[in-house]
Amino acid sequence: MTVSAAAPQLHHVTVVGGMPEEWAALSDEQWVVRLTELGKVVDHVGATWLTLRPFGPSPGCEAPVGAVSRTAVVGSCRVAADPGPDGRVRIVGAIETLRAAGAPIDEASISARLNHPAQVDPDLVVVLGPSHLLPPSLVWELAYGELVFIDIPWMHLGGSHLEEAVACYARRHRRFGGVD
Repeated sequence: MTVSAAAPQLHHVTVVGGMPEEWAALSDEQWVVRLTELGKVVDHVGATWLTLRPFGPSPGCEAPVGAVSRTAVVGSCRVAADPGPDGRVRIVGAIETLRAAGAPIDEASISARLNHPAQVDPDLVVVLGPSHLLPPSLVWELAYGELVFIDIPWMHLGGSHLEEAVACYARRHRRFGGVD
C-alpha cells in the first residue's frame, strides 16, 4: 500500500464493526489472524495504535455478552480489541472514575481515560456499515476522528478493507472543524 507523502500522519486508527455476539463467535485463532492482519496495515502506515470496537451493544444490554478484550503488538503498533459498553456508558464511567480519584474532569483527562491504552484520540475512525448509521459504541471518538464508512459485514473485514480506508483518509484535507 502506498500513502502519499502529503498525507497527514496517522497515530491512532479505530475500527468499529460487528455486534458483541459476532465478536464472541470468533475463535481465539481467528482473533489472532484478524488482529495481526489489521495491525500490519496500521503499522505499515506508521500508526502506533489500532483500536477495535463493536458497532454497539446487544439490544437491551448495556454490557457485551461473551466477547472479551484482546491485545496484540504488531511491529510498532499496539492493537486493542475492546468489546466495552456503549459510548455513553463509557463516558459516564470515565467521569465517575475521575471524580472518585479526585482527578480533574476536563477534556484531556476524559480523552485519556476513554482512549486508554491508546495515548491519543483516533485520527481515523473506520465504521463498518452504511454511512447513514453512526455507532452508539463511539461518542467521543466521533467528534475527533475522520470518518470512513465501509459497507461490509464484520465477518468479512480484512486488511484490504482497512488499506482502502487509510487511502481514502490520505486523500482528504483535514480542517479539524474549520472551513475554507
